[in-house]
Amino acid sequence: MKRKIELLAPGGDIDSIKAAILAGADAVFCGLNKFNARNRATNINFENLQGILRLAHKNNCLVFLTLNIIIVESEIPALFSILNNLINTSIDGVIVQDLGLFYLLSTYFKNLTIHASTQLSTHNKGQIQFLGQLNAYRINLSRELNINEIKSLTTTALQNNIETEVFIHGSYCLSFSGICYMSSVHGGNSGNRGRCSQPCRDRYITTSVGKNYPLNLKDNSAFNNLDELNDAGVSSIKIEGRIKEFDYVYTVVKSWRKQLQSFYNQEKLLSDNSDLYKVFNRDFSNSFLIGDISKDMFIDNPRDHSIEHLSKINNYLSNDKKIKDQIELYEEKEISKTFIRKEIDQLSIKKAPLIISVSGKYGKPLKISVKTPDNLFVVYSEINLEDAGTEALNRKMVLKRLKALNETEYYIQQLVLNFQGDIYLPFKELTSIKKRILFILNGSTETVAPITVPVIKKQNDIIINPTLSVLISSQNDIELCKKTSATIYFQLPDAFKKSSTNLTNLFKKNNKLIPWFPSVLIGEDFCAAVEFLHQLQPNHIVTNNTGIAHEAYIKGIPWIAGPYLNIVNSFNLICLKESFNCAGAFISNEISKIQIQNIKKPKDFNLYFSIYHPIVLMTSR
Repeated sequence: MKRKIELLAPGGDIDSIKAAILAGADAVFCGLNKFNARNRATNINFENLQGILRLAHKNNCLVFLTLNIIIVESEIPALFSILNNLINTSIDGVIVQDLGLFYLLSTYFKNLTIHASTQLSTHNKGQIQFLGQLNAYRINLSRELNINEIKSLTTTALQNNIETEVFIHGSYCLSFSGICYMSSVHGGNSGNRGRCSQPCRDRYITTSVGKNYPLNLKDNSAFNNLDELNDAGVSSIKIEGRIKEFDYVYTVVKSWRKQLQSFYNQEKLLSDNSDLYKVFNRDFSNSFLIGDISKDMFIDNPRDHSIEHLSKINNYLSNDKKIKDQIELYEEKEISKTFIRKEIDQLSIKKAPLIISVSGKYGKPLKISVKTPDNLFVVYSEINLEDAGTEALNRKMVLKRLKALNETEYYIQQLVLNFQGDIYLPFKELTSIKKRILFILNGSTETVAPITVPVIKKQNDIIINPTLSVLISSQNDIELCKKTSATIYFQLPDAFKKSSTNLTNLFKKNNKLIPWFPSVLIGEDFCAAVEFLHQLQPNHIVTNNTGIAHEAYIKGIPWIAGPYLNIVNSFNLICLKESFNCAGAFISNEISKIQIQNIKKPKDFNLYFSIYHPIVLMTSR
């Protein structure tokens, strides 16, 4: 039997989630109103989530919740409130960016399965080992990787019992995710906080070659590369589009489901991708996947390309014909939308009703019968009913003790009481009965008690004067080592391999230089950077790449987390120190002075902040 790849679909609202399920998605990812990377999507509330879980699981579809932004200190209590609710649901996994959240989930909410978000830009094996140490079950690999790189990283991941997920359809980003600050700088809307305003899609001054949208990429489509992704060992293929409407989700998921069925049942790929062009697209490219990075990846129009595609394949000779086909396409879309709407309206996210019958008499155990749409079970009290006590059992009391059942995928539709005379039962026994009912309703899973936010004590370290450090990137500036007592960091290049020998010699000659590793190190460049560490054995480093951080940790080299690791809360620091023996960290430049002041550092841990620097807008392959 062939291994089956999971088809993962976007769910930006209830209708889109229903559409994904209807079209044949194996899993959907969706976000609540807080802590998710698509603030512009409609999203769902927690009440909706319970019904969605029931509907999805009834249709053999998994549900993953996105908590994929960086989380500032003041938001930690609200985050715990969500996690305390999530832990007692049937959610199949949470998608995470914030390293502090990895720590919290691994330490306090171990029953929640962790997926590493694309916002972590995972592109080398060291990063996979880093995330594996934080208990990641699945990693969404960087969108910029080619199929050979995906295969190599998937092999490493599987050796570490980690699944990989690959993006196969939807909007490409020009920058590596998680290290794009253009929206933040452009208008204060941080992509790392779920507020990306997509300035890369904006119109700019016309370029010398006549382009008005010089940063605008075509959409991704790996429709013809399914066999290669399967051979690479990928576990899940992801469709992007939580801001898109339900008809888009249905059409794209349906097309991919047909492709998967053809591949697994007939061992061939479909070539007809015409349905994908009937919903929003900016034309398609698979250039990253096939390793062909070129100007052909760009399109000078961020709007829907559907009619332009029709024009291209039909080679219109008259504008009248183009307008006629445009009208026909619109009418076809409306007919399709009406059909899909009718179908998804048949799917309900209403919670399942409970009919509860409570009966008893003095000297016998209390009997509670619980009827669900699929099951009937009975729970008895462990002690007999009494004829005296504080308050006789009544409807109000029983409802109060059982109200927690309404916070699950069920709700109490009917409560029937049948008591013979006034009977009494201790409150704690009613609470025990409620827990046993929840245990059965939750599939024989114990209810987890709420966890309070851990108190982090402020360290009373000896106050020292701040020290100055300088980051240079040119060998022409090395003379600064002789002219200042400031710490000198030397910025290493992304294209590490071609200059690794020269860099090793440079650092050996200038032992005051401290290596500053970049955010992105792919393939041979990562291997060369690891070899550089091995040969140089520096007394400490700064790294913006968690793969290098993991290598430094393994080799016992003290390391400092760079500013592009997006450190914004105390649990980030605890995670780095406790899990990887990190010596210090640069605080992100995306947060305010007050937010910085709220962060509490661990003992014997140094904090850094860049006060004057060129602003990095994007890091792109």
